[in-house]
Amino acid sequence: MSKEKLFSTFPPVSTEEWENVINRDLKGADYEKKLIWKTIEGLKLKPYYRAEHLENLSYLDVHPGIFPYVRSNKMTNAWDIRQDIRITDVDLTNSLAYDAVSNGVNSIGFIDHRELINNQQIFNRLIRGIDLNETKINFVSGHSSPDFLAMLANFAEKGWFDKNKIEGSLDFDPLRHLNLNGRFYYDSEERTLFRINKMIEIGTQSLPKFKIVTVNGEYFSNFGGSIVQELAFTLSMGNEYLAKITEYGAKIDKIAKTMKLSFAVGSDYFLEIAKFRAARMLWAKIVENYKPENPECTKIFIHAETTRFNKTVYDYNVNILRGTTEAMAAAIGGANSITVVPYDAVFNTPGDFSLRIARNVQLILKEESHFDKVVDPGAGSYYIENLTDNLASEAWKLFLEVEKKGGYIEAFKAGFIQDQIENTVKTRKMNIANRKEILLGTNQYPNFSEKFNSTMHLTGMYKGDKEVTGQWARPLKVTRGAKEFEVIRMKTEKKAKTPSVFLFTIGNVTFRRARAQFAANFFGCAGFNTIDNNGFSSVDEGIKACLASKSEITVICSSDDEYATIAPEIFEKIGKNTIVVVAGAPACMEDLKAAGLKHFIHVKSNVLEELKGFQELLGI
Repeated sequence: MSKEKLFSTFPPVSTEEWENVINRDLKGADYEKKLIWKTIEGLKLKPYYRAEHLENLSYLDVHPGIFPYVRSNKMTNAWDIRQDIRITDVDLTNSLAYDAVSNGVNSIGFIDHRELINNQQIFNRLIRGIDLNETKINFVSGHSSPDFLAMLANFAEKGWFDKNKIEGSLDFDPLRHLNLNGRFYYDSEERTLFRINKMIEIGTQSLPKFKIVTVNGEYFSNFGGSIVQELAFTLSMGNEYLAKITEYGAKIDKIAKTMKLSFAVGSDYFLEIAKFRAARMLWAKIVENYKPENPECTKIFIHAETTRFNKTVYDYNVNILRGTTEAMAAAIGGANSITVVPYDAVFNTPGDFSLRIARNVQLILKEESHFDKVVDPGAGSYYIENLTDNLASEAWKLFLEVEKKGGYIEAFKAGFIQDQIENTVKTRKMNIANRKEILLGTNQYPNFSEKFNSTMHLTGMYKGDKEVTGQWARPLKVTRGAKEFEVIRMKTEKKAKTPSVFLFTIGNVTFRRARAQFAANFFGCAGFNTIDNNGFSSVDEGIKACLASKSEITVICSSDDEYATIAPEIFEKIGKNTIVVVAGAPACMEDLKAAGLKHFIHVKSNVLEELKGFQELLGI
């Protein structure tokens, strides 16, 4: 067998040589503006990474299951397929849960914000037929969590199942309640923390494998925060619990093993993969500082739930694709359990079909794509390893900033957490408005024929608990990225007659077609009808067709060079009959404005504000 080195004729290329070639090809263009990706998190990501960029990363040789658990806190990549079901009717919910378990789900989440499960008999009906030694059981019940713990413990005492094997979680998280309502569950911080301590005592005795405290960090993502903020604030919430509860004399080992972290997972695929890796590492280091007796306590169970911020009402089937990408990122990132939120959750109470699609997304990832067969497949990737390190560094800086303010509770009281999230949301909303951040089917490539069904009702977003009084901090603001675009489109649909947009295509074929498509896409985001044309051979031919269409808006679609002569002529002849718009930002724009043309749409337009302006002109 030949020992010839096949690549001996290809000498290594240094980073300096690559940079010289890149700068030559840029031909004087700004390197940073062209090639450095500045994320909403404040990260500056390079256009490429090499082995030398891994030299200072200390954890690269650490195996899965070994501190600090960057590569995983488990030896396989198996995860729990969890399905959450909102309790509306006890028997129906039980039926849906039983169906889910019979079709591949091994973790059920029962959501009860209406306090329907208020006694042992009803509780028993809820979990009837579910094998609690085979299926993990989770309760999303807010301040009713102590009651659910007691009812589950009572159920376990009957001896039908081995209580030492019952696994799952409560979402008991007073800081979540603080985030959403501006106050704690109970009268005071002290009483709330005392209740947590008592629940941990009860839980560890009656259900030793059950997670009692869930740190619900997903809301930072759901409400529009950045990945760095989600990481830092979730860790800060968790650390607040560790610090406060140990003050009651509880041992760190007991507290840590009853906790879990819950994150949302968004559509920034590689950043999300890196987030889960960074979360495990940072949490392990936080717990290590409390000097646990058992180093296993530095491991943390992480639940992932597909984010709601990017989910849309229009072209809602795209939510299935978003959820698939997000579930993939969570699986590759090593989440311990994953919930894919049903695609219709933002406008409906999920039913059999959407629940089935949601769980099948995960089943495909496991059974057909074999995502569970390889632990941490991103390990060693120059890009993912650097993302992990960068996210961890930035999140740790923000975490320390919160700690300097006295910890999470004090920072929240002072409005620091809210200000951070709101500033990011403001930036993201602006990016969505001008299409720097795309929501397919909403602010880009809308489905022109789609209407908001009258049977739909906007749901799926937390609106705060009932009877919230005595707020002593402002809560986080509930929002979704698509909300403002959805509002203007719904306003259009309420009109008896949908406005029409006539595309006055003339001149250069390439430019007129490109700008006609741009204009149709632009006005389609507000639900306007567009009347497209193949192109007119003369201005007069186009004017005749335009006037015959009786369109409320006319968009001139041509080349920049031709606008100087044809746009003023078109405006002079039809400007009193229709709102005339120029597609593009030609060099002659000021001359066109002087001729009376006021409206220009182009790639730098604030699409949302422009569409609102046109609606106002049309009396919508």
